[in-house]
Amino acid sequence: MKTIRRWSQWLWLLLTNGYLGFPFSDPIYQGPLKVICAPGLNCYSCPAATSYCLLGSLQQLLAGIRLSLQSGSYFLGFYVLASMGILGTALGRFICGWACPFGLFQELLFKIPSPKYRIPPVLRWGKYLFLTFFVLLLPLLVVDEFGLGQPWFCKYLCPTGTLEAGLPLLVLLPELRTTLGWLFYSKLTLAFCYLGWSVLASRPFCRTSCPLGAFYGLFNRFSLVQLKLDPKKCTQCGACHAVCPVEIRFNETPNSPECINCLKCMHEACSFNAISVDLAGCRLHPGSKKQLNHHGISS
Repeated sequence: MKTIRRWSQWLWLLLTNGYLGFPFSDPIYQGPLKVICAPGLNCYSCPAATSYCLLGSLQQLLAGIRLSLQSGSYFLGFYVLASMGILGTALGRFICGWACPFGLFQELLFKIPSPKYRIPPVLRWGKYLFLTFFVLLLPLLVVDEFGLGQPWFCKYLCPTGTLEAGLPLLVLLPELRTTLGWLFYSKLTLAFCYLGWSVLASRPFCRTSCPLGAFYGLFNRFSLVQLKLDPKKCTQCGACHAVCPVEIRFNETPNSPECINCLKCMHEACSFNAISVDLAGCRLHPGSKKQLNHHGISS
């Protein structure tokens, strides 16, 4: 299962960043695929990006609402809202564990040998603050004299935009280097802070700062794909705690908003088949184990 998940992550990385003609054409792909949303965190302005960013589109939608109402166009952006709703209700944070390119990047950085540290649980609330203020409220409420807001999270904070778009575009368009200012360097510093943190802790951006992960997490208890715990089979051994990349106790908080559904607890830890995948009401159990190795008893 570990191999399957890793292949899924690489596949989604290629699907959402599969345009290889950018060195020979316009630096940002504008073809027909750009109307398809990327389920994970992936920058629209990445030269190889073939899809749009849900967070960026939502901010642009909110930033333009006042101007839209003033002009009488009443543009509501149902396509963006429907895309987010369908992905959330269908998969929840399954997307974070299986389809997010920046999540994959953080996991690869965490493999670098170094001291490893836990992330204080209180920092988990950070991503909800970013979602509430930088994605929803500020683009909607802070507007210029024309009634137009800004995509605050993308413009001032998003490390994916800096790494996938900002740096590559500086290579492709050297003339942009003369326009660099404090905003670019502050975002670059922030991005490298997250990269360094990813070496020391597991998926820190996902757990403390990602508004998209915060949004998907709201659906974890209601999505069509869920992890289920059978309390009759669970022995409270705590084996699932040790393998969880987001440091939750699955047997105590099943379907936590923090769970990225990586299935490590099911396939790498639980020897009692107490954890299963619920796919729209259909339970998918792991294969039974003949030996409960880490408990030293037979099944």
